[in-house]
Amino acid sequence: MTRGAVAASAAALALGGLTVPASAAPSADALIAEVYGGGGNSGATLTNDFIELANHGGAPVALDGYSVQYLPASASASSKWQVTPLAGSVAPKGRYLVAEGKGNGGTVALPTPDATGGIAMSATAGTVALVSDSAPLTCKSAADCAADSRVKDLVGFGDAVVREGNPAAAPSNTTSVARAATLADTDDNSADFAVGDPTPTNTKGETTGTQPGEPGVPAKIHDIQGTTRISPFKDKQVEDVTGIVTAVRSFGSARGFWITDPHPDSDPRTSEGLFVFTGSTTPAVAVGDAVTAQGKVKEYYPDAPATSNYQSLTELTSAQWTVDSSGNPLPAPTVLTPDQVPDVLAPKADGNIEPLPLEPSKYALDFWEAHESEIVQVSDARVVGPSNKYGELYVTTKPQQNPTPRGGTVYLGYDKINTGVLKVQSIIPSAQQAAPKVNTGDVLTGVTSGPVEYSNFGGYTLFASKLGAAKDNKLQKETTRKQRPGELSVATYNVENLAPSDSDTKYAQLAHGIVDNLATPDIVTLEEIQDNSGATDDGTVDADATLKKFTDAIVAAGGPRYQWRQINPVNDEDGGQPGGNIRVGFLFNPARVSFVDRPGGSPTASVGVVSDHGKAHLTQSPGRVDPGNEAWEDSRKPLAGEFVFRGRTVFVLANHFNSKGGDQPTHGRYQPPTRSSEVQRQKQATVLQGFVAQLLGADPRANVVVAGDLNDYQFSPALAKLTSGGLLKDLISTLPPAERYSYVFEGQSQVLDHILASAAPRGVDYDVVHVNAEFADQASDHDPQVVRFRPSAGNAFADFANDLLDQLDRFFHRTA
Repeated sequence: MTRGAVAASAAALALGGLTVPASAAPSADALIAEVYGGGGNSGATLTNDFIELANHGGAPVALDGYSVQYLPASASASSKWQVTPLAGSVAPKGRYLVAEGKGNGGTVALPTPDATGGIAMSATAGTVALVSDSAPLTCKSAADCAADSRVKDLVGFGDAVVREGNPAAAPSNTTSVARAATLADTDDNSADFAVGDPTPTNTKGETTGTQPGEPGVPAKIHDIQGTTRISPFKDKQVEDVTGIVTAVRSFGSARGFWITDPHPDSDPRTSEGLFVFTGSTTPAVAVGDAVTAQGKVKEYYPDAPATSNYQSLTELTSAQWTVDSSGNPLPAPTVLTPDQVPDVLAPKADGNIEPLPLEPSKYALDFWEAHESEIVQVSDARVVGPSNKYGELYVTTKPQQNPTPRGGTVYLGYDKINTGVLKVQSIIPSAQQAAPKVNTGDVLTGVTSGPVEYSNFGGYTLFASKLGAAKDNKLQKETTRKQRPGELSVATYNVENLAPSDSDTKYAQLAHGIVDNLATPDIVTLEEIQDNSGATDDGTVDADATLKKFTDAIVAAGGPRYQWRQINPVNDEDGGQPGGNIRVGFLFNPARVSFVDRPGGSPTASVGVVSDHGKAHLTQSPGRVDPGNEAWEDSRKPLAGEFVFRGRTVFVLANHFNSKGGDQPTHGRYQPPTRSSEVQRQKQATVLQGFVAQLLGADPRANVVVAGDLNDYQFSPALAKLTSGGLLKDLISTLPPAERYSYVFEGQSQVLDHILASAAPRGVDYDVVHVNAEFADQASDHDPQVVRFRPSAGNAFADFANDLLDQLDRFFHRTA
């Protein structure tokens, strides 16, 4: 499309009330190759911002009279383009460096620039244009800039309003946005530019720290990897790095290839594998190629290195290589046997384990690090965490390590991480082999192999270049038994950000879970019910549309017409997905149980307890438990409800404690990890246990059920507080250890959801109903659970009579 045609189209769309990104015809020669705005900022190495041009044409391009210009990301009416004039020329396939503003920090100067300006660019967002004259541009929109014939090239990054196509990703104080080595120009900044290390290069080919042709340090891969997690060659230029290409990642924004030295050293701590990062460019290598490479050694973190909780990946960046030969045999993989990975996760360093020498025979994290970027192999691997939408799944290399009856591996203590769990993610293009859809207990038959490296999502990951065939072991969704006439059934279910905008399919799945799998419980405590506008933050707090759609779906699934009770939160004060105003609430079947409505409940009113002739009652029903307490800051407040079943009072407390957000990962560089979120949950447990103490103080024989997503383990300090003094029993502890789970995270079957009960309920029968967490097809990421019991009447004779009637119901197989 010509520039004029683009302008006409842009004008036509603008008249229709739409905006379009700038999309001038791609430049045939000179263009913007790299932009860096973090010079001299906090954490930066370079002292100056810079703009680098390149020429992907076949002839020199004279830049006399040209300029580079900068506009802030969100330009106001008073914003003006800042201009740096250019002179000289850029050779075919050459570079041209423009130095811009200098900050107060940094230690490394740019190579001698070809032009110098003083623009202080943003490190994270803005627009840079290459302009064919030096008069400031006046355009403030993408369409207007596309229509200006003087604009030869343009890049918007971060949240820039003016850009070509979609903006490039946001860089930082330590990273730039740069085109791939091919200098592809598709007029879509997000496709053409990737975030990476700044590599300023001038017309002489000089870059930071090197002169043209200056050699790096010759190094073998095991020298680069070293005996700790951090390379001794970190941030250094290396050369003569030799290896055999063992795998290639040819898609995504982190493309590259893995090489292994076929001539290893004798030190088990030093990996012989290395990842060569090529950004958004598919490398021109093939498995079996012998290559000699040079580049800069970097330790990649997914976030700011100084504050990251994660481990790093040692990789070669800004790499160049030659293919010396092809079709070479691959180095033998490390075959993972059940006893190979140590049972202990990591050394207890009480801090950062990165400086410690690796001990791969003692610690699992050290074992994986000592094999970083090498090929590892598993055979007939059992799936312990189902596949997700990203094609990730988890297997175990230790089939006998804490197995669950349904094929998972259960997490039973802070010091009992299942070290055999390994994430698997395919690097095979989907056109060749689609990622498998598997459930817990399925098997990847045959061989699955590929390089292993650290990922902040899930820890060490086998990036499969060979993927075993999925064997479906037919895992079934569980159903629980129907309650008998004299039993009250109380369930809890986190329905994962349920909003009216969710699909009918999700509502139907959840509804069938209530009706079929949970056998229509009498009371259900719900967590993560969103308001009527879902995640749109428009001030809405009512959730009647969400609850009506859900209860309608239950009726459509063959269930009863449930009623609900809940209290709207104060807008944006209860945490969760921004705008969603998630809350807890009750569903109840009025044909089986009555709700005692008492006025006064509000977002800020605190429910109390009164005693009447030795019986406890709530001052409000429903009512919130001490909602002004600091324990509930940015978190859901518990909801107390008073119910009556066959003349007997039952108190149910619905809960959703604060999340684990902010905790250090179990597989991170800090060992043991700090679980900072536990502090608030302990405070929440203290408040809730205090309220239960009030109820039982008013009536020691009160039937009390505490249910919900407590976001913590059965062995956590929060649960220890809730069960202290013997007021409540955590029912998950009544199950065999291998069955104690309601959630699967990073391949570890674990407990987040709980039902606790006071001593009064009789004939307690508890069940976690596995319908979600182990399956690729999930209505929620949590499994529901249910307890059936006979509420105590508060006197021995009545309880005996009810027990006898229940025995008759059991004998005659009668259900409610």
